[in-house]
Amino acid sequence: MILRSTLAAAALLATLPVQAWAAPEVSYVRAGRLVDPVAGKVLSDRLIRIEGGRITAVSAWSGAPADGPVRDWSGLTVLPGLIDMHTHIVDQEQTENIAEPLLTSAAEQAYIGAAHARTTLMAGFTSVRDVGTWRAFGDVALRDAIDKGLVAGPRMSVAGAYVTTPGGGGEVTGLAPDVVIPAEMRRGLVEDVADVHRKTRDILVHGADFLKLIATGAVLTVGTEPGQLELSREEIEAAVEEAGKRGTYATAHAHGAEGIKVAVRAGVRSIEHGSLIDDEGIALMKARGAWLVADIYNGDYIDEIGTKNGWPAETLRKNRETTDAQREGFRKAVKAGVRIAYGTDAGVYPHGLNARQLPYMVRYGMTPMQAIQSATTSAAMLMGKEKDVGCAQAGCYADLIAVAGDPLADVGVLAAVAKVMKGGVIYKDEVLPGN
Repeated sequence: MILRSTLAAAALLATLPVQAWAAPEVSYVRAGRLVDPVAGKVLSDRLIRIEGGRITAVSAWSGAPADGPVRDWSGLTVLPGLIDMHTHIVDQEQTENIAEPLLTSAAEQAYIGAAHARTTLMAGFTSVRDVGTWRAFGDVALRDAIDKGLVAGPRMSVAGAYVTTPGGGGEVTGLAPDVVIPAEMRRGLVEDVADVHRKTRDILVHGADFLKLIATGAVLTVGTEPGQLELSREEIEAAVEEAGKRGTYATAHAHGAEGIKVAVRAGVRSIEHGSLIDDEGIALMKARGAWLVADIYNGDYIDEIGTKNGWPAETLRKNRETTDAQREGFRKAVKAGVRIAYGTDAGVYPHGLNARQLPYMVRYGMTPMQAIQSATTSAAMLMGKEKDVGCAQAGCYADLIAVAGDPLADVGVLAAVAKVMKGGVIYKDEVLPGN
């Protein structure tokens, strides 16, 4: 009874910092300026009608309607809720300790994930794609808890477990050889094509929304190299085939130029990181319609905090070798017209700072509207959810955020979100001067 009471109290405390105001049956938002990323336009003084958690109409303001209350955001810029396509919400944030994933119980990890979800929502990210967790299916459980209203957080699309080779970029590595890694942290470990078929079916059957393949080594995984290919084309094709049987897709963590090309030719829908992409890879991604999800802010954080806190020298070296190359590749990909969706690798750096990358995307070739679209319409298209999220039109979920200032003049203002609505329910309602 003591344990059960303690866990119940902890679950209650996890939700207390967010106060959600339930929406009436019909309600309205008056937007001083509405960014419509689908049309690529900014509309002035709009009235957004909300019913059943979705937007039912957007029209010019002509006075307060009589059938529901109006939330006055007339002094603010309103946008669809933002989307981060590369997060790790369920796990601890990155530290210098390579054994960090082993230091918490599954129960404690659930509360850590709940806290990260809340923080992410409060930052204005109303949808995320979670691209891997050490303990298999912790992300599935968190997604479902959010959908049931047990935990405040963004809409989640989840990978379930990493699909990786022994000792590869999706493994806990660098430990003594006699340390046994729990089986739940190796659920997606594959050794050949037949194993890929078995393991990916298992991951999808247990609730994953898509597959996350570790095609190359990783910056943060000790003993692996970002440019090294770890999954063969045949293994990646097997995963793509299993995903396709269930109407979904595979995405590939791929830093190295060869790994990117192998993954794209094998049919993955998106490339994560893409740090060492070459001109041939860019042309191939453009021709195949593959998406690039590049975490181009992350390198600065790793270099600064990793150096300060004594992260492994190998990690810092690999980060230095990939950061500038990734940004130059990103610039070339933008210029070439490669499809780009917003993804930050939040979890390597603190959750809630997801919007820090937006100014970097402008610095490396995007217009402010393109950067916003990468975190709204483009991200939604990559997930196949463009009719539901990343939009502020009739039929879309009433997922809205509001900021002071003009994000088309300074996209950095999106790091200070004042209002957050998800499904017509207000989760954040800061009172600003004049509002």
